[in-house]
Amino acid sequence: MKITDIRLGMLTIPLKTPFKTALRTVQQIEDVVVMIETDTGHIGYGEAPATAVITGDIHGSIIDAIKSVLKPKLVGQQIADLNHIIRLIQGAIMKNYSAKAAVEMAVYDLFAQLYQAPLYKMLGGGVPKITTDITISVDYIDKMVADSLSAIDRGFETLKVKVGKDIGVDIERVKAIYAAVAGKALIRLDANQGWTAKEAVYALRKLEDAGVRLELVEQPVKAYDLDGLKYITERVHTPVMADESSFGPREVIELIKMRAADIINIKLMKTGGIANAIKIADICSFYDMQCMIGCMLEGSISVAAAVHVAVAKSDVITKIDLDGPSLCAFDPVSSSVSFNDADITIGNAPGLGITAIDGLKMLP
Repeated sequence: MKITDIRLGMLTIPLKTPFKTALRTVQQIEDVVVMIETDTGHIGYGEAPATAVITGDIHGSIIDAIKSVLKPKLVGQQIADLNHIIRLIQGAIMKNYSAKAAVEMAVYDLFAQLYQAPLYKMLGGGVPKITTDITISVDYIDKMVADSLSAIDRGFETLKVKVGKDIGVDIERVKAIYAAVAGKALIRLDANQGWTAKEAVYALRKLEDAGVRLELVEQPVKAYDLDGLKYITERVHTPVMADESSFGPREVIELIKMRAADIINIKLMKTGGIANAIKIADICSFYDMQCMIGCMLEGSISVAAAVHVAVAKSDVITKIDLDGPSLCAFDPVSSSVSFNDADITIGNAPGLGITAIDGLKMLP
């Protein structure tokens, strides 16, 4: 199976409600879709969102990196030589993590198709069913409480609550949500870098003293502030998770050495694809550190790839934040990964099992 061409498309999917964090407000998903074609007629699929405030990637940079740099390196390569192709992708261009991730997952899709197996089996196997949380966007307190209760009615048992806008209001937001859902759902906080270290300690201690029990707090300080992350980790009972501070294996090793966080959040758009995600999981497993696997605001192609990784590495990836498809008004992708609100299952089709994408606009 040899790569003969790489084509690109754009996929736009409206969200059920606006997605609001301390960093941005988004109305719809707009993803670049990668299709790697082969001489056997098989097609591998990948996908990447533009998340400029986190990865630095925009649609133009993703498209140009793939067309101008990655495609010339990959056309003519044999899919069976997976490790060689991964080295080509990762060594072809600095950063550009989302472009690399989209191309790499399409290569993994083809690799699993080559051997007629679902991707998770090629990555080590596992039980093909996981349960995700759902994001509660930052908003007025009453709206966030209502959204939380609605999510519970839909079957979600873990809520990822966005904060980081105003420390005093954030505390009241969390107290109100906890009072409404205690005993019905776990709460994870995500400050999206919106607090200072001292603000985070103040807020978390206030919540802990008020009897609020949180599963974790995600990235309370700026990505570069590892000392601040360590400061918080040492002073609160709530487990602290590094997200934007942990892109690749090197950052994870540094966080572990500093004891700056309790949990690592793996995202394919940060790691540059599946290969580095697996490396991070293996590093964390060695040090007995738990991982979450998450996503940006992505559609079900790239989230499906993350689902396969989560299943194969379930010994260390113990927390799932793959709610992108659940936030969409509809899913235009037909694949072997089924997203049913909190429950996600993988079928037996080879690779990612993608058979159709409605509304895909091909790029020249």
